[in-house]
Amino acid sequence: MPILTAAVLWGTTGTASSLAPGGAPAAGIGAAGLVLGGLLLFLTDRTARTLPRGCGARERWLLAAGALAVAGYPVTFYPAVHRTGVAVATVIALGSAPVFTGLLGWLARQGRPSGRWAGATAAAVLGCAVLVLGPELAGHGTAVDPLGVLLAALSGLSYAVYSLIGGRLIAAGRPSGGVMGTMFGGAALIVLPVLLAGDPAWLASVRGAAVALHLAVVTTYLAYRLFGHGLRHTSAQTATTLTLAEPAVAAVLGVAALGERLPAVSWCGLAVLAGGLAFLALPARR
Repeated sequence: MPILTAAVLWGTTGTASSLAPGGAPAAGIGAAGLVLGGLLLFLTDRTARTLPRGCGARERWLLAAGALAVAGYPVTFYPAVHRTGVAVATVIALGSAPVFTGLLGWLARQGRPSGRWAGATAAAVLGCAVLVLGPELAGHGTAVDPLGVLLAALSGLSYAVYSLIGGRLIAAGRPSGGVMGTMFGGAALIVLPVLLAGDPAWLASVRGAAVALHLAVVTTYLAYRLFGHGLRHTSAQTATTLTLAEPAVAAVLGVAALGERLPAVSWCGLAVLAGGLAFLALPARR
């Protein structure tokens, strides 16, 4: 269950980010985690430093495209959160990623999505939407910013693209640690200007450094090592659906650690989400 474990680790991102010092820019927090974690993935795996030289031209282009897609996620997701709110951005980004992965994988001839995957994904996306949007559904909805919706969908597309590229290279026999280290190391260099363009002074405080280290070590380094290992045994389509466990973990942590409250409709959504993921994760009957 390495992919579900990675989703659990990703679910701590929101709680950790909320503990950052006041005034720390949202994009800067995401960039700090990616820069430090990406470099850690690259520097701790020997194959990541030799993989580009041992690949053909086509695979080098795939690695470059994967790095751009990795960098594209925080660049689009955090502005989407700023414009349309955490709930809507999370639902659109995480809910669209499995759909994009299934369609792109089909177009790239990496396998036609099965009926089992489609049913489990539909249930998981519906449960995710009800879980995250539950507070708004139980109260008064707010206006949704069209540009924020577009940015959130682009972040879901970015996630789908680098998951498919990573899965394709790993399935071709490339080491998972090398693939993830190369893509995330390249992405770290791409988003470094985003970190430096903001005010990085928050990193000098104890709380800021602790948040950055958690995002780098736990939600980037450990989570993506597990995700890469999982892609060796799981298709990218199934993997992106399983990562819908992330908002469930984030919601439970918000209740347990931050004292947040969820309405009954959100708990119902959590149950539907869990059922969809369990249906997909359990082995199919012959």
